[in-house]
Amino acid sequence: MDNEFFKRLLSSIVLIPIVIFFIVKGSFIFNFFLLVCFFITSYEWFRMIKKSLLKITGIFFLILSFYSIYKIRNDFDRDFLHLLFVTIVCVSTDLGGYIFGKILGGPKLTKISPKKTYTGSIGSFLLAIILTNIYLNYEDVEFTIEIFIFVLIISIISQLGDIFISYCKRLSKIKDTGKIIPGHGGLLDRVDGMIFAFPFSYIFFLFWTF
Repeated sequence: MDNEFFKRLLSSIVLIPIVIFFIVKGSFIFNFFLLVCFFITSYEWFRMIKKSLLKITGIFFLILSFYSIYKIRNDFDRDFLHLLFVTIVCVSTDLGGYIFGKILGGPKLTKISPKKTYTGSIGSFLLAIILTNIYLNYEDVEFTIEIFIFVLIISIISQLGDIFISYCKRLSKIKDTGKIIPGHGGLLDRVDGMIFAFPFSYIFFLFWTF
């Protein structure tokens, strides 16, 4: 186990329970946590991007993204179920891609992000399906074909978001957006797929929910 993998694993073990706590707790403490995350990711984006128009466009998108997180947490039945569900899809997509890609290797998925492989992408789908199925069974929600398709779509969007931020980092000639999370880099490195997945999820939940 190399040092980077160990730091990434340890950070995930610490971060995941903290994030779950804030999501489940809700109310003021969740809103404060969300606001702090927004300011950190906005700062990292603003520092990374050089072109003014792209800076401003990105900030407006981050406002939209974090607002959609707030809405998902507060607008639907079953309390925190929907937000935690999408979070699990995104986190398991990221972990699945990293673990499967690290262990199995294989052909590169794109030159934009050299560490991403086809096996990692497949692993992202598999882990997302497995973990969300376990979570929904725990919440006594049937894992239907509609949910299966939704998980695949969110996983794809999350992966594309990850690749887009990687492309921005490549243009800016930096490895990470920050150093706040050991093994991950900046907060934007950690939530890159999520900020794209949540707005889509909110729109989707407006027309279909479970």
